[in-house]
Amino acid sequence: MTETSTGGTSRAPEFRLASEVIATLRRDLVTDAFAYRPLPLADTSGPVVRRLPGVLRRYAPWRRHAAIGVLAFLVGMISLNTQSDAWGDLAPIAMAMLTATPILMTLVRPVGAWWAAIAMTVVTAGISSRLGSGISWPWTDGSFFSYIVVMVLVTLRTGPRVAAWMWALTLALGTTISVVFNGHWGSNMPEMAFASAFALVIAGSIQIRRDAKAEVSAQQEVTAVERDKRTLLEERTTIARELHDVVAHHMSVVAIQAEAAPYRVKNPPPELEAAFVTIRENAVAALTELRRVLGVVRSADYEAPDAPQPTLASLEGLLANVREAGLSVQKTITGSVRELPQGVELSAYRIIQEALSNTLRHAPGAAAEVEVSYVLGGLGIRIVNDRATGDARPSPGAGHGITGMRERVAMLEGEMTAGPTADGGYEVAAFIPVPHRGERAPEPKEGTV
Repeated sequence: MTETSTGGTSRAPEFRLASEVIATLRRDLVTDAFAYRPLPLADTSGPVVRRLPGVLRRYAPWRRHAAIGVLAFLVGMISLNTQSDAWGDLAPIAMAMLTATPILMTLVRPVGAWWAAIAMTVVTAGISSRLGSGISWPWTDGSFFSYIVVMVLVTLRTGPRVAAWMWALTLALGTTISVVFNGHWGSNMPEMAFASAFALVIAGSIQIRRDAKAEVSAQQEVTAVERDKRTLLEERTTIARELHDVVAHHMSVVAIQAEAAPYRVKNPPPELEAAFVTIRENAVAALTELRRVLGVVRSADYEAPDAPQPTLASLEGLLANVREAGLSVQKTITGSVRELPQGVELSAYRIIQEALSNTLRHAPGAAAEVEVSYVLGGLGIRIVNDRATGDARPSPGAGHGITGMRERVAMLEGEMTAGPTADGGYEVAAFIPVPHRGERAPEPKEGTV
């Protein structure tokens, strides 16, 4: 009992390996071998296809199908030219169709086409054995080229592993035919082994390169999506850190006013004093929670600002800085200047700052204009620059600027457009609604900071 168990255990890895090999062979060449798998249309986005005339460009997606049809025709012509005098009563056209059919089958049933090529080889080998000398065997000239073309096309549709299976079974097929027919007229099996191996190595390399290219493209798409998500989160974190200072300032004012309010009223009732105490306690608690939130969104290298957050009153200083950097910029203010909520002014300042930075980076030598419009329903901002007159150096950034501007505008329920102008410049325009005093501010959109 023990010996049987031990013997079975010692053979298990070999049997397991053999089972896996057989299962792989069955999966690659037997299971659903004749399933309908049409050749997909070719890509039309290449530069060569775009330069073709309209009629040719219309049929360009079918170019691979046409190439396979031409190959089948050429192989059929080889069969006609080399076998028409040797096959006796057998119609040459039928033999041409016999060798061309497996090639055409690769358009819709690639693995089944290889099995059809196997059947073609057996048929032509059997007939060749009856005709005597003067004919290459077991593959005739036509079936030789047809078989190699089929294996190459199947490899391009499936992959190197299927190519290895086809080559190994081709050696087994040639050896079996030679044994069955005694090899009386010699054999071109060595030629087939060498030629098919050379062709399959090239086809397998092409397929591996194609798969690698597709995988890289897919990975680049995933990376681009992840980069966009990371950029969005970074911009929202930056906005949250900046707005923390604004909100903390307002909450501090509320706490101070609540603490000082009872002393401004002579003999205030106890209920009023208790109410102000409650207001101050809630304001202090809110400030504590704000500090905790800031700790969550703060990066490792974050440094707390040592100055108040900028507003539109600081705009002239910003313009002076960019002028020193070499940008010619003009400012235009329309409407009645009034004090706006600090969050609105901070966002407007940052939008103008980022737009002018983009002008310096991407449009050297261009002149810019900043327009700030105080209108009844809110604040309008427009930053436009001319065409660049110098060479713009490649920027290592990932396009954070426009994303950050859009996030700031969306947070305030505003609208923004950004894009090139007709004269080759660039324009950023935004409108931020500002409610009138006493009017309730709109609720922020879901997902915004």
